[in-house]
Amino acid sequence: MTNAPEQTEPRDPRPAAGSDARLTVAVAPLVEESGARLSVTVAELELPARSATFGQDRYDTASIVKVDLLAALLLRAQDENRELTGAEHDHAHAMITTSANDPATALWHQLGRGEALDEANRRLGLTATTSDPDGHWGLTQTTSADQVTLLRAIHGHGQDSPLTAESRAYVVGLLRQVVPDQRWGVSAAADGPFTLKNGWLPRTRTGLWDINSIGRISAAGGDHLIAVVSDGHATFQSGVELVEAVSVAAVGALRD
Repeated sequence: MTNAPEQTEPRDPRPAAGSDARLTVAVAPLVEESGARLSVTVAELELPARSATFGQDRYDTASIVKVDLLAALLLRAQDENRELTGAEHDHAHAMITTSANDPATALWHQLGRGEALDEANRRLGLTATTSDPDGHWGLTQTTSADQVTLLRAIHGHGQDSPLTAESRAYVVGLLRQVVPDQRWGVSAAADGPFTLKNGWLPRTRTGLWDINSIGRISAAGGDHLIAVVSDGHATFQSGVELVEAVSVAAVGALRD
């Protein structure tokens, strides 16, 4: 299923519509062949306006929401003018580096569940991300564009981020420590250092998989923020393969 890109106003010296069109040409055939549904946003870190998006729909976050939860926790600690507790450090480390679910659930309840996450996202500039009304953190709904906004709040220089430099460095440090068997996804497009967090979820109703990947990658001499969100995959492996192929194609399209 192909999501047609929306026409937007220019965002940098090259027309945004042109960037989106190049991305569509590169990505749409891959998605059509897979039979899955997918959206990707890619942007240059140092040139925020130089970006492109394919697909505008919202998707389940699965475990990529754990980055969002960590940002919300750090905002709470900043507001309270305190450091994270030992338990909070342990939860954060486990849910990011190994994608452990129980620590994420503990922080979800500690923060105040969906209402608290939604409030943090308003501060972070995420305009299309909403928590699940039934209280399941993995069913938070998001867009690839919002995920790049989150990545910029973490990886950017901080002028427009509510996160302090210390908080941003803490998140980046954990994203660099993701265990080896979870380093698939957007990292396929990297030819140098990268950070990432992946999410995957088999849906009981359909038997199909959500597969998501977000991160910062070094490629072709530049740093890029990239988010791929998708669903409808027949298997976990086929979803990973599509996300990786789309990541490579997206970075290439932005730099053409």
